[in-house]
Amino acid sequence: MTLQLENVFAGYGAGDVVRDVSLEVNEGEIVVILGANGAGKTTLMRAISGLISRRGRIAFDGDDLVRLSPDKIVRNGVVQVPQGRGTIVDLTVEENLRAGALARRDRSAVNRDLERWYEAYPRLAERRKQKAGLLSGGEQQMLAVSRAMMSRPKILLCDEPSLGLSPKLVQDLFDSLKSINNEWGMAMLIVEQNAAIALSIAARGYLLEVGEIAGAGDTAYLSESDAVRAAYLGY
Repeated sequence: MTLQLENVFAGYGAGDVVRDVSLEVNEGEIVVILGANGAGKTTLMRAISGLISRRGRIAFDGDDLVRLSPDKIVRNGVVQVPQGRGTIVDLTVEENLRAGALARRDRSAVNRDLERWYEAYPRLAERRKQKAGLLSGGEQQMLAVSRAMMSRPKILLCDEPSLGLSPKLVQDLFDSLKSINNEWGMAMLIVEQNAAIALSIAARGYLLEVGEIAGAGDTAYLSESDAVRAAYLGY
């Protein structure tokens, strides 16, 4: 189950923000996209999820995602945790989690998954009846990841998961993502400005600059790249 992008263009209105992007995420692999603000990272993630106009080839497990609506892309197992969490603030924690499983029909398995994520994130269990809008930023990010996982995705897209979190919560979150990858064998595509922590759990990465791929390689190569170190690692 590989996610493949070939010569993808995407944007808003008449202009392309992302231009001629090609990349892939293989089964069970964590891949990171690095880039500064305005590089087009979120636009690319929205293109994969079918939320904006795009052209080129976007395929997952042999299916052409460009031809599918966002809800059908989710049913095909491609699920995004959007930038800014995307929790439904007027619903409770438990209602948010159950909303993530709306397309499923295996009710007993849904209940087991619910308890699994409460076990993974005890703070969510403590706040299961509380409205999501009253949670802290870190708790909302835990909820956003858990809600996405409730749909049993085949690949998880994470857009700036560290945004607005303290260093401790960032470390906890990325430890959790790595654990999900190890336990479930789940592929992940992570957009992130915190290059050091993203590269610490990824196998490979791409560097996006002004909407185009400016570099790619395994994490060892990117960590040793002078351009990446100067721009993203601070040394």
